[in-house]
Amino acid sequence: MKNNLSETICALSTPAGTGAIAVIRISGPEAFAILQQIFETSKGRQLEITKVKSHTLHFGILKDKETLIDEVLISVFKKPHSYTTEDTVEISCHGSVYIQQQILQLLYKWGARPALAGEFTM
Repeated sequence: MKNNLSETICALSTPAGTGAIAVIRISGPEAFAILQQIFETSKGRQLEITKVKSHTLHFGILKDKETLIDEVLISVFKKPHSYTTEDTVEISCHGSVYIQQQILQLLYKWGARPALAGEFTM
């Protein structure tokens, strides 16, 4: 398995459908740009993700255009000080399988691809 560092990957980081909260990780060169398009703060503002400090949490909503997907917390980790050494965002969302799939589909729509098994740790 070869890791292509030019691609942005995403995957569920918690077991599907087993908890009240799920975590979806997105990592790679476009992670921040993708989140910039779909996340807004609880005050309805765009969050300039590239300007926030690394290792910070932000509460807000994920949207697909005007459609609300979920209220979430995002954790921002800037390279090289992240689990993957790349720009990484972890989305803590509600644990519903439907919500998890909606978020993953939204990330794919904006250019992330599904991570291969073990790819985050390569």
